[in-house]
Amino acid sequence: MRTRKTRTALCSALTALAVAAGALSISACTPLRVVTHTVAVDEARVPVGAYKMDADHWSITFDVEHLQYSRFVMRFDRAHALLDWKPGGLEASTVDVTIDAASVDTKVPLLDKMVKGPDMFDATAFPTLHFVGKRFVRTGRAQGKLEGELTIRNVTRPITLDVTFNGYGRNPLTKADTLGFSAQGVFSRAQFGLATWYPAVGNDVHVRVEAEFERTEKAGA
Repeated sequence: MRTRKTRTALCSALTALAVAAGALSISACTPLRVVTHTVAVDEARVPVGAYKMDADHWSITFDVEHLQYSRFVMRFDRAHALLDWKPGGLEASTVDVTIDAASVDTKVPLLDKMVKGPDMFDATAFPTLHFVGKRFVRTGRAQGKLEGELTIRNVTRPITLDVTFNGYGRNPLTKADTLGFSAQGVFSRAQFGLATWYPAVGNDVHVRVEAEFERTEKAGA
């Protein structure tokens, strides 16, 4: 009887050890894949199709001069974007971005209300800011100027963003085809009828974007 119990206990212990070892090897693989992960800027390797901005890996900020002391930064907490990657790469592809005006975050609650209010974005009447990229002019291997149109409060004006294609790769965590971009540009808020608080608040708005896109559909789907 004792021999049978001893064997059972030993088998249970070995089984638990094997399970633990297997879990350890699996958990060790994921960090390893992340550490050794690389991306490529070869546009020809990017799968054609529709890409959606990764909801967890993006940043859109505006900054303006504040009383000539510094540039005050505000960010947006809600936005979505679609990228249509076509054969021909950057020069043939298009992007469409929608930003929730009411999601502006200045880190100052009272100022948030003012910026969302009728003196600035008037988010109740005009709930979104909208950008459409229309033409990419290459300036380097993975860089160029994206010419497009920005709409704020139903006023549409041209804007050009300096864009860097950071690369393509299979995300080691999600397994999705993923693209990464950085972009920046400048626009005059007065051109959109947003001259409020000038000159205490500067006219030139600097835009900075960091975004990852994941493929959602193959070409022709």
